[in-house]
Amino acid sequence: MAESTIWWLMAGSAVAVELVTGTFYLLMLAIGLASAALAAHLGASITFQFLSAAVVGGAAIVGWHLLRGRRPQGPGSAANPDLHLDVGETVQVDHWQADGTASVHYRGANWTVFHRPGVMPAPGVHRVAEVVGSRLMVDRV
Repeated sequence: MAESTIWWLMAGSAVAVELVTGTFYLLMLAIGLASAALAAHLGASITFQFLSAAVVGGAAIVGWHLLRGRRPQGPGSAANPDLHLDVGETVQVDHWQADGTASVHYRGANWTVFHRPGVMPAPGVHRVAEVVGSRLMVDRV
């Protein structure tokens, strides 16, 4: 069996294992294994093939790790509307208490709402920004 065939089989195996485990980094290693297969097709020595797999695969992993680190993180789970259907909904606040909380009737139950720190509470319509335990953090609409 040709050296390039072995490299292609290892690259395909890495992709198959990645599909089962969901580890994206295995795809980066598969890129390195594919580069070794291409080096074998070009007639490079076995040492160069291993170096190609290591350098290209390692560079792909480092590049992906750095790219993911620079990407801004989405909202936390408390403010994620995909996890909490209440985020983005509106509530009517009639009266704020001295401690900065209010009680509102929402979805058939009484909820305690509060503002973000540093914001002066005022009566009116507010939008739910986060769900914090059994309380709702709201912003003025």
